[in-house]
Amino acid sequence: MAKLYFYYSAMNAGKSTVLLQSSYNYQERGMRTLVFVPAIDTRSGLGRVRSRIGLEAPAEVLTPTDNLLNRVRHEHTIDPIACVLIDEAQFLTRAQVEQLSDVADVLEIPVLCYGLRTDFQGQLFPGSGALLALADDLVELKTICHCGRKATMNLRLAADGRAVREGAQIEIGGNERYVAMCRRHHKTALAAS
Repeated sequence: MAKLYFYYSAMNAGKSTVLLQSSYNYQERGMRTLVFVPAIDTRSGLGRVRSRIGLEAPAEVLTPTDNLLNRVRHEHTIDPIACVLIDEAQFLTRAQVEQLSDVADVLEIPVLCYGLRTDFQGQLFPGSGALLALADDLVELKTICHCGRKATMNLRLAADGRAVREGAQIEIGGNERYVAMCRRHHKTALAAS
């Protein structure tokens, strides 16, 4: 029985690295994978998954209006797919998460989603909330705060390096814009801004 998995963490925990390794493991055994990345994330170029340690691979681009069940079903009829992998899964819509559950339940293809649990204000992303509700297996990938404790929060930084308290939920950026922190240091940084 195929499952829907959600691998979540704060920034810099290696989500994209784990995704690329998982895809490679299938491909090394002669199995086809289908990797998706949201069109909104162009940090590595459109249609690329790239980890901070330099691993990268091409990916199918997805938009909020894409029906993932239909896309996977179409690709599966052309050449069988052994696994579907989604990078930056926090950007999925609720409907897309439901479609991915159908990929697992109806097409019997495992789906591995990787993404952030919460935004810089500690609020769930819509895709993450849907995955937390619908995924068969939840796996936390861990990273650490500068103090050595487990980082669970993402601090957004302004150009001057100060913590940002307000703004749009989605603002694409890497190490120059976000820092993973424990809850205590996240609160302290926000209070100081």
